[in-house]
Amino acid sequence: MARGQRWMAQGTEIFFDALATLPDDRLEGPTRLAGWSGKHLLAHLAANADALVNLAYWARTGEERPMYASREQRDADIEAGAKSPASELRAWAVRSAATLEERLGELDERQWSREVRTAQGRTVAATEIPWMRAREVMVHAVDLDAGVEFGDLPDGFLAALIDDITAKRSAAAERALTLTATDHDGTWTIPGSGEPAQVTGALADLAAYLSGRRPHGVTGADGGPAPELPRWL
Repeated sequence: MARGQRWMAQGTEIFFDALATLPDDRLEGPTRLAGWSGKHLLAHLAANADALVNLAYWARTGEERPMYASREQRDADIEAGAKSPASELRAWAVRSAATLEERLGELDERQWSREVRTAQGRTVAATEIPWMRAREVMVHAVDLDAGVEFGDLPDGFLAALIDDITAKRSAAAERALTLTATDHDGTWTIPGSGEPAQVTGALADLAAYLSGRRPHGVTGADGGPAPELPRWL
């Protein structure tokens, strides 16, 4: 099993295990994502799996099928889904995750190499689809606020997530940063304006910081606060 597929499977298990601890009424309440309830988050995860099924279809057939009709339609579908009963949302999330796994399992070597387009407009090989899903289920398992923290996620995944985010932030001409992990032999540089700001923290905390989550233990130069970052995705 390829690395992305392994993390997708792990992340799916982590997410649904966390979800199972939440009673339906907790899904009505807030998550760690500002403005989103548990129902919003669950609708997003279910719709994301359906959207990635579209990319799997594109990879299998060569017929273009975008993830979403538009950003506006994606947001409207999440809002509509968040009004559904919790039982329906849970069933949708399980069903869409299973369908995605099945559709990806149908791809052969040639189809895995076919290029598709992400919701952000990037052209990637279909081999990136499992990584895109792993990123969603792992990070949103933390966002559920059901006991999962970034430190509970696999170190290899966290390092790959930091690689992914720093690459995206490097292309966005943000403030220059140099990030050093205190518990891992990783150092990451984001080119940009000004002298690079030095940011230090544990691997899990750096992943949280870069993804716009609560950066426990992340410090800037001289132990001060790390620079605020714009939205990641």
